[in-house]
Amino acid sequence: MISLYIDTSSNYLYSGIVKDDKLVSSIKKKYEKDLSKEALPKIIELFDKASITPKDLDKIIVVNGPGSFTGIRIGITIAKTIAWALNINITPISGLNAMAISCNTNTYKMPLIDARRGYVYGAIYDKDNTTVVKDSYIVLHELLDKSKDLDEVTVITNNDLDINLKKEKYDPDILKIVKHFEESDSINPHLVNPIYLKKTEAEEKAGL
Repeated sequence: MISLYIDTSSNYLYSGIVKDDKLVSSIKKKYEKDLSKEALPKIIELFDKASITPKDLDKIIVVNGPGSFTGIRIGITIAKTIAWALNINITPISGLNAMAISCNTNTYKMPLIDARRGYVYGAIYDKDNTTVVKDSYIVLHELLDKSKDLDEVTVITNNDLDINLKKEKYDPDILKIVKHFEESDSINPHLVNPIYLKKTEAEEKAGL
């Protein structure tokens, strides 16, 4: 089994190729305004480093949200293009779920992405990565209120958020993420859509 993982839901490119339960090539790099330009060439380099071609792929796993509107579209477009060309399906996953899976703690887990103006994209998972509070676009203090009755909570984030809880930086465990979703259902590339959670600015102005 050879799987390609793609996450461009922030200003980081997280991508890797897993072959027979081994991470054979990967990239974890922060980009500012160059993500759209750099993502595809860097992903192509992963195939060279792994000494395989895209035709060898059995599965594509892509984060389809939540996060940066532009970033999410970049990853989905790359995944859909490769999948369509190879006639294989895609497993879309939550980036917040991936953050929880990567955190090796026996506490409740609260992955957070700063959505500005006091809002976050966030969720709460238990130590087994089962959903306690589903992925939400929510005011930070409201999500924190939902965690008050939980024993111990670890926040996972790469953002500078003022929270009086134990915090861990998000460092994706690509092998662990891929293995978690390797047996998950895949869907036709044309059916993979972004999960923004938050309305776009145009939708908000139009009152949609």
